[in-house]
Amino acid sequence: QVQLVESGGGLVQAGGSLRLSCAASGSIFSINVMAWYRQAPGKQRELVAHITRDGTTNYADSVKGRFSISRDDAKNTVLLQMNSLKPEDTAVYYCNVIANNWSYDGWGQGTQVTVSS
Repeated sequence: QVQLVESGGGLVQAGGSLRLSCAASGSIFSINVMAWYRQAPGKQRELVAHITRDGTTNYADSVKGRFSISRDDAKNTVLLQMNSLKPEDTAVYYCNVIANNWSYDGWGQGTQVTVSS
């Protein structure tokens, strides 16, 4: 079994920063893609950023230049550094990990990020 544990959400004022972390443990022997999604109230879940095994990154247009995704393969961890936060960034953030030659596709429990104006 694989466990994904997220941390780092919270309440911050507009313009502030937060860093989210997601650690994978258990029966993982290789990670293909790690990603962050978010879901705001009344909206669909959307991709925020992802990072592939070779380090290629991709970002939603709404967060380009403000968010940065990185991974630590030694710790099976993905980080999301969020700067210049805006009220519209308020959402529950979920990490997603695809691993074990694409046979595993799992989600973290979600962490709330709230940005006040």
